[in-house]
Amino acid sequence: MNASEAGREAHSGVAASDHAHRKVGAASCGIAVMAKASAPGRAKTRLVPPLDYDAAAALNTAFLHDVFDNILLAASRAAPDVTIAAYAAYGPPGSDDFFRRRFPGVDLIPAWFSDFGACLLHAIEQMFARGHSAAMVLNADSPTLPTALLSESAAALARPGDRAVLGPSSDGGYYLLGLKTAHRRLFEDIAWSTERVAEQTRERAREIGLELDILPEWYDVDDAASLRRLHAEIFDGAAPTPHRARHTAALLSALWPDGVFGRRGKPRMPTADARMPSGATI
Repeated sequence: MNASEAGREAHSGVAASDHAHRKVGAASCGIAVMAKASAPGRAKTRLVPPLDYDAAAALNTAFLHDVFDNILLAASRAAPDVTIAAYAAYGPPGSDDFFRRRFPGVDLIPAWFSDFGACLLHAIEQMFARGHSAAMVLNADSPTLPTALLSESAAALARPGDRAVLGPSSDGGYYLLGLKTAHRRLFEDIAWSTERVAEQTRERAREIGLELDILPEWYDVDDAASLRRLHAEIFDGAAPTPHRARHTAALLSALWPDGVFGRRGKPRMPTADARMPSGATI
């Protein structure tokens, strides 16, 4: 057994003991956000610069609030035969208090392995273990992702027959992967964190004969250019139907109202949920 397998087995034991009761009456689709606790110097570090570490951590918290709000909105708009439950597939180890205090309505799945594919597969397996007939993993870097893409993905996975849903990102990765079966092959031999991730995932699906529904492309906020795009999208209406990311909007408006990152004017204080933390307890 390698380190990832040993870690997955340990995580599975914790999750199974904590959540066995949720197998009864489980929602038809679980959606797990691949979430990292907001510790300065450890969260959204690819945005430093133009941000500093405290601002990057605050933005991470705002993104998480908006992504979970988006899942709840998708659940409220889902078809009558589709129900949705939200999870945080989180890390690093010991950061569960961060998520419990800020997102009390979201169930937790510890998912922290050296291989990102192992994190994704573990989150998928845990949602199936908790009684869901479909499971999605979702990034935490797209706070304005159109809500319709979530509800439509859940509806697609409710159709008969084995299938998957893939939401490709503009950088070559993907923002969403939804499955009806935990196909391990989809997470093997993938060059994670490169522009080849989505295409390699399509190749793995073809290898195993898995029907794959492809969603419209969206983008991750992980560099200065995408941060400026996000600012324009929120304040200039530069996208057709994005999710209204109110926590992110409040933080951006308070700290960078002119969209010039790397310097801060005299800010209006953001809302309590989006306020910059003085430091997260990990």
